[in-house]
Amino acid sequence: MQESSKESDRKTEQETSNNQPAKKLKILFLGGTGFLGPHTVNAAIAQGHEVTLFNRGKTNPEMFSELEKIKGDRNTADIQKLANRKWDVVIDTSAYYPRSVNMAMEVLKENISQYLLVSTISVYADWSKPGMDESTPVGTIEDPTVEEVNGQTYGPLKALCEQAAEKQMPGKVCTIRPGLIVGPRDKTDRFTYWPVRIKKGGDVLAPGDGSDFIQYIDVRDLAEWMVYCVEQNINGIFNAQTNGSDITMKQLLDTCVKVINPAANLVWADKAFLQEQEVAPWQEMPVWIPAEGEYGGSGMMSSAKAYANGLKERPMEVVIKDCYDWFTTLPEERQANLKWGIKAEKEAKVLGEWKSKQNSPA
Repeated sequence: MQESSKESDRKTEQETSNNQPAKKLKILFLGGTGFLGPHTVNAAIAQGHEVTLFNRGKTNPEMFSELEKIKGDRNTADIQKLANRKWDVVIDTSAYYPRSVNMAMEVLKENISQYLLVSTISVYADWSKPGMDESTPVGTIEDPTVEEVNGQTYGPLKALCEQAAEKQMPGKVCTIRPGLIVGPRDKTDRFTYWPVRIKKGGDVLAPGDGSDFIQYIDVRDLAEWMVYCVEQNINGIFNAQTNGSDITMKQLLDTCVKVINPAANLVWADKAFLQEQEVAPWQEMPVWIPAEGEYGGSGMMSSAKAYANGLKERPMEVVIKDCYDWFTTLPEERQANLKWGIKAEKEAKVLGEWKSKQNSPA
């Protein structure tokens, strides 16, 4: 994909800012062994920082045996195990409701200088308008004490986590709102579906006409930038994904074909037809959400503030290849059962219907 002058200028600015030497920090991770966590821990270690992990020891407990680990459940009295310890920074990848943040802050806030909270773009209440930025209002919930995390509560609860952190440590919180996080170790297949499907070849059902904008962020770009934010003591709220209106679905899938399997044939089927066939955006056509109705701003959210503060974006070709290469290291049974995307039988049926429609007399 050819790089625009805007992207080139942005990357030059990032490279300059990221060359500043960093003070070695003592970093406490709340979490750290899931998907984003390990990449961020590795990024911190690569920069020479001293890392401690606090988690339940249930997810990938074999990871990072060389690091100090404190075992405990942050939502219980176990959080007191962190009392009277000093760290420079806390990176919190595991907070889902405000009680979680408040309990941690009550123990830690007097002994740290910065708190980085991983939130989500799902905090926003209204996705109907293009150009959303960090000032867009966030969603609310009737009962802020609810701790059942589901599609309705996830975003508003994350917004309450943000507010709790800022109240506890005003001006010393870096709130990161990622979009779709992709890359090696992503167990959801929400992005990986495309390179895996295109590798299989043949006719590949593709959504719309390719002009819809999409957004994502490579987990390694996010991890490295989060470490950069704590090194440079950058605080505030940041959307973190590829910038709005930069990338189309066609660019993504054309690049998948180029990198993974040039023999694959993309068959673009329009939105109205896919709706008739009950092909769901996002779930069955991953990454894709048509910009209409309540999702009228999809793919057009601003990440300009993050890029101005050092976020970097690796080439799409690299993201695609690395996703696919990692996926091929998984057991064969896992590779045969993608968790996201349209099932092969349904795809074949929909493709058949689309071809029949194209061949029918007007």
